[in-house]
Amino acid sequence: MKTLATTIGLAAAGLWAGMAQAADDLTLQLKWVTQAQFAGYYVAQDKGFYEDEDLNITIKPGGPDIAPTQVIAGGGADVTVEWMPAALSAREKGLPLVNIAQPFKSSGMMLICLKSTGVKSPEDFPGRTLGVWFFGNEFPFLSWMSQLGIPTDGGEDGVSVLKQGFNVDPLLQNQADCISTMTYNEYWQVIDAGITPDELITFKYEDQGSATLEDGLYVHEDKLSDPAEVDKLVRFVRASMKGWKWAEQNPEEAALIVLDNDATGAQTEKHQTRMMQEIAKLTSGSNGALDPEDFERTVESLLSGGSDPVITAHPGDGAWTHEITDKALN
Repeated sequence: MKTLATTIGLAAAGLWAGMAQAADDLTLQLKWVTQAQFAGYYVAQDKGFYEDEDLNITIKPGGPDIAPTQVIAGGGADVTVEWMPAALSAREKGLPLVNIAQPFKSSGMMLICLKSTGVKSPEDFPGRTLGVWFFGNEFPFLSWMSQLGIPTDGGEDGVSVLKQGFNVDPLLQNQADCISTMTYNEYWQVIDAGITPDELITFKYEDQGSATLEDGLYVHEDKLSDPAEVDKLVRFVRASMKGWKWAEQNPEEAALIVLDNDATGAQTEKHQTRMMQEIAKLTSGSNGALDPEDFERTVESLLSGGSDPVITAHPGDGAWTHEITDKALN
């Protein structure tokens, strides 16, 4: 009897241990490499916010050869971080992505030019060479040029588009008059290269009225018809936003957490701390719920593409939902 009781006790202990470890798996695909742009997710993982929600999160870094929309289309991730222009373009082409949360309230995208080029305003763009990121990042630029009525196929009345790598070399090597940068990343690479802010002129997309939403959380719409998946997404968003707000208040420590997760060793504490401080400006004011007015502004910008708009029709309310954030934040 004693042996039987011991066996039963061990079996029960094993059962409880198994139940305690039965966290739900979820894979998050980032838009880019490990950096403070995604600090909220790394903080939530490091601080145990995901664990508190019974979640086991796998964070997959992105890179120049990784298209988040393709990853989620192939089933390689449950949630992806993506810019809304790329997400809506993919949706129109048949991939039913849905925005479930919007941690970023503002856009960090801008075009910067050396003052020595003579560029003082967008009216000076015609005849110039402008560096533009592609792989889905070109959509805000193309919409902006369409709004200005500036062709992007060269000529005296248009601009020549240089397919810019994810670096600032075209500006430093005088290959382009202006290049694409983010307020939190490439702009500071230019400064670190020895160019002073006084030598630059910047055109923030927010100031130009052509900003679109960046770094939202997207899922395949099929997940929203499964109550178990919805519950998992609610817990994921709740923990992630807790991570983002913690990162906003603790940028230096958040930067160190990011560095701890950088397997490449390419990032530095100085750059990541500065990046986190800039990122906090973009996430400030967002509780994670998408603002419908911001959505409509983005759609309007993407539709105003003249003969070649980024999207050809309004995507409708099905492109986003408050179901997840309403349950996560209330």
